[in-house]
Amino acid sequence: MFEPFKKVNDYCYFIDWKLDSQYQIVSGFTTKHGGVSQSFNGSLNLAFHVHDKLEHVQDNRKILAAQLDFPINTWVGAEQTHEDVIQKIVEQDKGKGALEYETSFAHTDGLYSDDQNILLTLAFADCVPLYFIAPRYNRVGIAHAGWKGTAKGIGYKMIDKWVKDGISTDEIYAVIGPSICKNCYTVDDRVIDAMKPWMQENLPYIEKTTGQYDLDLRELNKIILMKSGLRREHIQVTTLCTSCQEQEFFSHRRDMGKTGRMLGFIGMKGENTK
Repeated sequence: MFEPFKKVNDYCYFIDWKLDSQYQIVSGFTTKHGGVSQSFNGSLNLAFHVHDKLEHVQDNRKILAAQLDFPINTWVGAEQTHEDVIQKIVEQDKGKGALEYETSFAHTDGLYSDDQNILLTLAFADCVPLYFIAPRYNRVGIAHAGWKGTAKGIGYKMIDKWVKDGISTDEIYAVIGPSICKNCYTVDDRVIDAMKPWMQENLPYIEKTTGQYDLDLRELNKIILMKSGLRREHIQVTTLCTSCQEQEFFSHRRDMGKTGRMLGFIGMKGENTK
């Protein structure tokens, strides 16, 4: 199995798309190392909403911006409320949610853009990051798929938006990123019932005990993306688990809610990023 994420330094993993693009695609997922946060078991918290010091989060984001060579004033972030709202990002949106939570896109869990030199960013600590690229159309996107977003089909809705803009599903590629694996993710009937409209004959869960199930949320998102029309061979899935790999990642479930957040990011770097 091809692992799309390659660790390049202590800060983050990058996606190896193995695709040709007019622009350099900067995309990946951070670790919990290399920052200045002191509130968690891990110093590179990149989220504003987890009771970290604002200046520490800002410093961490500036550290990552320097590592990526993607200036902080080109970043865009979202509030992330486990819904299915997707926002198209344009040049005028640069900087929203970059250094403060208040300017993030409210009630939004998906971002996409056709403009270069914008870094789309979302925070994660077990939920599934979905990355999208249509290289012929110079479009990239990212979505936050927790169980609620997955049940609402946020990945499907991202593809639907692109198709309505005239992009064939044959031209869209997706990567499913580091998140909680099926061995670490036990859910109840409420969650399984919410997923059943998507699963039908494909059931990526195992009943452990009565009313308790191990759910493969990554596989379910892959099923949803294929239902949207994406080719199976155009979808890559990571083996990295945010819960299993305690030395690398924050995990909301493993750390009992008191934890930081990694950042999923994607952008097209052109000539002028300053």
